[in-house]
Amino acid sequence: ELARTGYQTDAARDHNWALLEALGVEMLRGDIRDLDSLLDASSGCDYLIHTAAQPAVTISMEDPLLDQATNVMGTLHVLEAARRHDVPVASCATIHVYGNWVNDTLGETETRYVREPAAIAEDEPTMRGYLTPLHASKASAEHYVSVYASTYGVRAASFRLTGIYGSRQLGGEDHGWVANFAIRNMLGWPVTVFGTGKQVRDVIYATDVVEAFLAFFENGEAGIYNIGGGTESTISLLECITLLDDLTGRKTDVRMEDARFGDLKYFICDISRAREKLSWEPRIRPAEGVPMLIEWAENNRHLFSGGDSTALSTGHEGADE
Repeated sequence: ELARTGYQTDAARDHNWALLEALGVEMLRGDIRDLDSLLDASSGCDYLIHTAAQPAVTISMEDPLLDQATNVMGTLHVLEAARRHDVPVASCATIHVYGNWVNDTLGETETRYVREPAAIAEDEPTMRGYLTPLHASKASAEHYVSVYASTYGVRAASFRLTGIYGSRQLGGEDHGWVANFAIRNMLGWPVTVFGTGKQVRDVIYATDVVEAFLAFFENGEAGIYNIGGGTESTISLLECITLLDDLTGRKTDVRMEDARFGDLKYFICDISRAREKLSWEPRIRPAEGVPMLIEWAENNRHLFSGGDSTALSTGHEGADE
């Protein structure tokens, strides 16, 4: 995906690993589809955080077998490792488990879609509306999280995440849209928006997601949690582009295309359950987080410049993980 997005692939791929190694983090290369190697790698851990996934709607439609093997069997292997090692596990799900029925409940303003009530809670219907292999694989994986909690007593949580962004994010063609837009604004590359640009997410800074993980491991109970920025951190694609233009003084070259079939036009998390059960609250709002992202991108221009400026940057449903 780095190559498809137009970045300097080798430099971008190695950048974050080098930073982690400098901090003393041990790197083990493996594949969550290989249970034996995963069991070896997770031995001795105090807890497991499952972030590995095939996150893109587009790729799930191109290769549903890869999508299933990674998202379903991979998650099952992580849960099995947690069971055998008797440790808690937090698994990253997605708002895509809801399907796109939300699209039928929307109004709109000049810059965004709107809904009343604005936020959507965990007890709302799932797997309704237009569905893709990604919806099926992520929902199935989440069911396995619940099964391992109820059947085996594993302290397991499924985090339905939305709109993660932050420094060191190599925002790609299919996900990571806030970072992708910021990087392309910096480089003067065009941004292609599919649909009206009024699509809305409650974006969340990466460090706030980390705080949610830690809150679960320290005192949280097993279950399903919406983890997003909530009603105070909402932004549409158009509003994000305007914010970037205002912060950088550069005008983004926006190219509008027809909407992609099945696009999830709106999602804002009701995070009341996480507040109550995890004693957790997102702290970094877009007005603070987006400037930090821009500063990091400016300081690491070499990771991106010189790539293919004609590669697509998209504003669509694949941007949520």
